[in-house]
Amino acid sequence: MNVYFACSITGGREFEEIYQTIVQTLLDDGHIVPTSFLASSEVMGLEKIVSPLDVFTRDIDWINRADTLVAEVSTPSHGVGYEIAYALSLGKPVLCCYQEGRTVSKMITGNSNPGIRVRAYRTPQQAASFVQAFLGEVAAGAAGSTAD
Repeated sequence: MNVYFACSITGGREFEEIYQTIVQTLLDDGHIVPTSFLASSEVMGLEKIVSPLDVFTRDIDWINRADTLVAEVSTPSHGVGYEIAYALSLGKPVLCCYQEGRTVSKMITGNSNPGIRVRAYRTPQQAASFVQAFLGEVAAGAAGSTAD
């Protein structure tokens, strides 16, 4: 499955370990993750040399091609919020996970769109298991829709 992974870059990197756990889980499970570099400690330097227009164009293209979007939303990010809304507008399933106890925007936690799932995790491993369960649901839903 082609999975767009979204996380905070300029808003803060406090949850980088979680980002890396999620991305590694996705890759280990055989998914395509064009944004896997976002989990890297070097992402700030990598993104500094890319123009805003190029980032926007690239990321929109990746979301358009993705089957689903997985976002870590413990750190507020305008970009991640935009990506979530854009993916939902395309009818793509979205998982938003965040560290239990963190304050997350009510635009995320209160979203009643049937395509979004929001999960609070306690450990990196629990976040990874939420991602795996979500992708299992997405795959089952996709399989069910093609069988009709």
